[in-house]
Amino acid sequence: MKLYKYLILISIAITTSCSDDYFDVNSSETKPTTSSLPAQYRIQGAIEQTTAQAQYRGSREVLGITQYGSQNVTNYYSETWSSHMTTGRYFLWQNAYVYSLPNTADLIVLGERDNVPNFTAVGKILRAYVLGMTTDQYGDIVLDETYDGVSSMNITPKFSTQEEIYEAIFNYLDEAIAELDMPSAIGLNEEGGDVLYQGDQDSWKKFAYAIKARYLNHLNKKAVYDADAVIAACQLAINSNQLNAQKVYGGGEVSNDVQPFAVGGYGSSRMDYFSDFFVNLLKNPLNIDGASWDPRLEIIVPEAVNSGYHGVVTGRGLDGNPGDDYSLGNGGFYTSPNSTTDMINFSEVKFIEAEAKFRKGDLPGAYTSFKEGVQADLEKLGVDSEASSTYLALLDTEVGASNISLSHIMVQKYIANVLNPETWVDMRRMDYSSDIYHGLKRPENVNLNIFPGDNDWIQAMCYEYNEEDRNYENMPDNDPAIRLTTPLWWNQN
Repeated sequence: MKLYKYLILISIAITTSCSDDYFDVNSSETKPTTSSLPAQYRIQGAIEQTTAQAQYRGSREVLGITQYGSQNVTNYYSETWSSHMTTGRYFLWQNAYVYSLPNTADLIVLGERDNVPNFTAVGKILRAYVLGMTTDQYGDIVLDETYDGVSSMNITPKFSTQEEIYEAIFNYLDEAIAELDMPSAIGLNEEGGDVLYQGDQDSWKKFAYAIKARYLNHLNKKAVYDADAVIAACQLAINSNQLNAQKVYGGGEVSNDVQPFAVGGYGSSRMDYFSDFFVNLLKNPLNIDGASWDPRLEIIVPEAVNSGYHGVVTGRGLDGNPGDDYSLGNGGFYTSPNSTTDMINFSEVKFIEAEAKFRKGDLPGAYTSFKEGVQADLEKLGVDSEASSTYLALLDTEVGASNISLSHIMVQKYIANVLNPETWVDMRRMDYSSDIYHGLKRPENVNLNIFPGDNDWIQAMCYEYNEEDRNYENMPDNDPAIRLTTPLWWNQN
């Protein structure tokens, strides 16, 4: 708890609340907060603000797109792609720029000031992660003219293109990897603040390579895509479940010790039920006749009170049916009070590698990586050895090197990345194809004014309304009809 008090002080110093009016130009909230605290007291705040603030918001607001979960009503904004989304009341922007990125900026500055490059490296890795997650939901975002830990925060910053953001991400990661090899006066866990890797710098390097592989792989529609570079990064990245980049929650009485999607996390559960699409996908992920349920179904999805595993159709709500007929969106492997929040894990690295090998035409190599990814996920979820062996044998029979497809890879990656906003990137890269994600349909009751056709899918998010009010001269066109429907840079051929 000693370190958590510093996290509270840091958050207060940057902003007094998570209110709509999150920058007050007449107060001291925009001033740097690095004056006296040493770097070792800031690392925990940077880590936890990345997962508990930015990633949680990035996941919660796209549940109606990724369709892991569904609400009990028909007009929930993220499922109908309207309301908050079209009026800019979508709060990843606030959580990234007010909470997460300032903490990473402070850590970088303090690491440089105190001559501890390992702390600077961690700040750059987390900064790359948050910038990546933010640009992947908005497109063009603010890069250099935001809070830098030295000068006061600029509340009318210029925007950078997504291409420029990606270049910055790769630069941050490469610099961080080099800095982790430099001598440092203190270890990352000097004050118990490294709640991610407990001071193991080699693990941080693997985390950095995993992020690099993820973002290199996003470029599959661009001329610069390099499958060999993706594979090379994967081979230096996270290579076991023990190294998964994840925030571990204790499930205690305090809300910040509870997984955000669990009951009690930040006050209440954030999704009512698991979705019909996700539950059905787990019942037959290989899309074969007579298939038995995936052994992960009963671990991830709670059984409905009235028996069985049933999801709510996204956008339809309960439709007058009793809630007891459906599987609650909390209490499973990912949605219990002591569940983890994964930033990136071993399974995803193997699926990234499988996709890159597939795009190279190396089908045997793609299948090997694909199977390793599935096995890693089975092990992560604690599936018993007999069920795991049976399932892996089924992969050999039904898939194998001769039959491996992008659908096989992406469906298994979808299952392994539950509640990770990265899934929305994948769905857009795959053009929301039902040939890739069998059974995928648009949510019911979507906003037909903006998405009139069955093949019209949401592509990005509107910037927050208070950013538009304050910084309209610099920000891109925020008309929902443009913002929500225009593919991002990496999704344009």
